Amino acid sequence: METNAVCCFTGHRRIPDAVLPRVISSLRREVLRLIREEGVTRFLSGGALGFDTLAAETVLELSADYPHVSLVIVRPCADQTRGWNARDIVRYHAILDRASEVITLAPAYQPGCMQARNRYLVEHSGVCICYLTERTGGTAYTVRYAASRSLPVVNLAPPEPDLLSGL
Repeated sequence: METNAVCCFTGHRRIPDAVLPRVISSLRREVLRLIREEGVTRFLSGGALGFDTLAAETVLELSADYPHVSLVIVRPCADQTRGWNARDIVRYHAILDRASEVITLAPAYQPGCMQARNRYLVEHSGVCICYLTERTGGTAYTVRYAASRSLPVVNLAPPEPDLLSGL
């Protein structure tokens, strides 16, 4: 599939309650814009807690009105949910059950599997939607990698002066 029709998501696991409604609204608006105006039909989520989960649920919700849209979960490892609480595991499996495809990169956790997942997301996409508020960590790594590959990056976090340019 042409990567221009593919969007990946990356973001922090924790989103402050004070900004959560705005992030959800912005996420929905941006995904709709990509579907309607840019012809994006495939969305890749890493399946992590937080922003990845919100993004996956948003795509699934919108796919009811846009049946040509697909959600692909790219798991870093089959045991991604180790250490998660029961509620989050149920939510995760509900997403997996409704996803168009689930890609698992490693049979079990191993060093580097999270970064491999992040690179996969970027390498198979034409645009990246993120929730980035910090200059370090997996989200920052993924956004830097996307920028190095000239992917457009849309940051849904509250504006931080020069945050993206500082990566």
